[in-house]
Amino acid sequence: MLRTVSTFSLTLAIGMVAAGAVLAADPASCKTVRMSDPGWSDITSTNALAGVVLEGLGYDQSVDTLAVPVGYQALANRQIDVFLGNWMPAQTKFRQQLDVDGSAEELTRNLTGAKFTLAVPNYVAEAGVKDVKDLAVNADKFKKEIYGIEPGAPANQNIQSMIEAPGYALSGWRLVDSSEQGMLSQVQRAERSKDWIVFLGWAPHPMNNMGITYLSGADEFFGPNYGGAEVFTLARKGYGAECPNAAKLFGQMEFSVEMENQIMAALADGTDAKAAARDWLKANPGVLDTWLAGVETLEGEPGLPAVKASVEG
Repeated sequence: MLRTVSTFSLTLAIGMVAAGAVLAADPASCKTVRMSDPGWSDITSTNALAGVVLEGLGYDQSVDTLAVPVGYQALANRQIDVFLGNWMPAQTKFRQQLDVDGSAEELTRNLTGAKFTLAVPNYVAEAGVKDVKDLAVNADKFKKEIYGIEPGAPANQNIQSMIEAPGYALSGWRLVDSSEQGMLSQVQRAERSKDWIVFLGWAPHPMNNMGITYLSGADEFFGPNYGGAEVFTLARKGYGAECPNAAKLFGQMEFSVEMENQIMAALADGTDAKAAARDWLKANPGVLDTWLAGVETLEGEPGLPAVKASVEG
């Protein structure tokens, strides 16, 4: 009788191990991954890459377009699961509050080599404007205007602080709130007539193909090395414990300036974001080996072959 019970227990244990191999990698509550996009083409591109991979793993992706302050509040309130666009140091104020509250988790640094500061067209730089302190002496040519992105964005707040700071002689200047596309349309109009304009520039972004020069001298507001920036992936508090498989994926997804530039260039040509991301992954499948190491499908199967098949399909 003892031998029979032992044999049964062993068989049961083996069966449980076998069953465990096909258990879902994450619970059903993790199937939909909620993400945000401030309306920036670089985050649209990385969100699209994540969406293609998530789709191949059997997850769904939901992306809300939210201004930066609203997006951070949504993350803190657990209305958003993952945000791929924590630009530092520009978003230090928002990040510090999340860290103090313990309402978010850093999953990885997803991009290095970025830039984020004021810029001018090359013809303006060639005329002598190469530092932010060169703006004041050319106030009339710039109409005392600095073009930014959407209202409330941390970068706009930095620009406003610069205008108010006594060391730059920008009293009386005006920050023109707009949007990424609205600002760039204004830059393109200025370039056609060779008007002078100063605006928020960053890399990665196709705007760097337009012939622009980043201004020195704004370290106090945008950081050294012409606003040298790093971008981090944040998740809401508890996401890693609740959805460890998806969190593992996001913790391994790292991008490059060249990668994002290529996808954003496709967006500028009118290609749908998901289609551009899928095309890029088809041409560069090796990146999936790193992103998907140890990651499973939602159903608990190996993730890498499933995503590669989905991308090719």
